[in-house]
Amino acid sequence: MINTNAVISVIANIHNNANKLIVDELKKHNLTGLAPSHGDILILLYQNEEGVPMNKITSTINKDKSTVTALVNKLEKMEFLTKFKHEHDSRSTIVKLTQKGHETKPIVLDQISTKLLDKTYKGFSNDEKILLCSLLEKVKDNLNK
Repeated sequence: MINTNAVISVIANIHNNANKLIVDELKKHNLTGLAPSHGDILILLYQNEEGVPMNKITSTINKDKSTVTALVNKLEKMEFLTKFKHEHDSRSTIVKLTQKGHETKPIVLDQISTKLLDKTYKGFSNDEKILLCSLLEKVKDNLNK
């Protein structure tokens, strides 16, 4: 019998196992400085090659400003991205991938993300995937209220 009261524990266990897989895969590809927490920023930057303002990163990945600043600073120190002031608004900082950052895209997106999703959805029908995502979004929305 499934313990429906353990839903948060199950979600936490999934999160921990996913992070472990990501860390192991990053090590296999000699990207040991990267962490799962960098993934959301990198994916956002892969999708926006012209760069992204820091405040958009903060709102998109739903992390507080100090956390995003620390993550971006670490990625900059590892030379995966660069920061610069917006040419028309000096109050806005733009974050953009470097060549080294661009080189991580096929590994992070095509290899690690694909492996993670393949393992996650093994044995699922498309309808089950849609239902799962829908239900998890509902849990997320409930907890964001």
